[in-house]
Amino acid sequence: MTDAVVIPGGKFGPGAPLLMYAGDVAEQRGATIHRYSWSQEYPKPDQPEIETWVDGEIAPLIDTISGRPLLIGKSLGTNAAAIAAERALPAIWLTPLLTLPWVADALGRATAPLLLVGGTADNVWDGDLARRLSPYALEVEGADHGMYVPGPLTESIAVLSRVVGAVEEFLDAIGWPSQP
Repeated sequence: MTDAVVIPGGKFGPGAPLLMYAGDVAEQRGATIHRYSWSQEYPKPDQPEIETWVDGEIAPLIDTISGRPLLIGKSLGTNAAAIAAERALPAIWLTPLLTLPWVADALGRATAPLLLVGGTADNVWDGDLARRLSPYALEVEGADHGMYVPGPLTESIAVLSRVVGAVEEFLDAIGWPSQP
């Protein structure tokens, strides 16, 4: 059995559109989806303690899953990059907190493939760093931390479609899930 763990950001749960659709891509490939919700209010997200807190929230769930699940996280959830690096788990990181040194360091330690998705109007995105960390990076011109772009809402919905396409292409490229 193949599993994927969906790890939310700070403002919205695992059913937010970016996370929902990324998880749906994995589910359409036969994965059992574990949509996690934070059990309590999180500490300051820009302090190193947040990484330990996220680990305490997410590691127990991952420990219940046999095999190597795919991690799908957004923003605050990208503090789980250390778990992915330590356990060699493939991951999809939506609007990763690349300006936090511990997140960037964990992403740099990753041995399993990872997809990084962000926008040029997001102050925690660093496109150059993303491209150095992974050959799988989608950078959307003008997109903010929610992956919204200026203009009509339909333009932001088109961005969501691009993200879903990037997730599908990434999973195809890495052969996920691998066939027995």
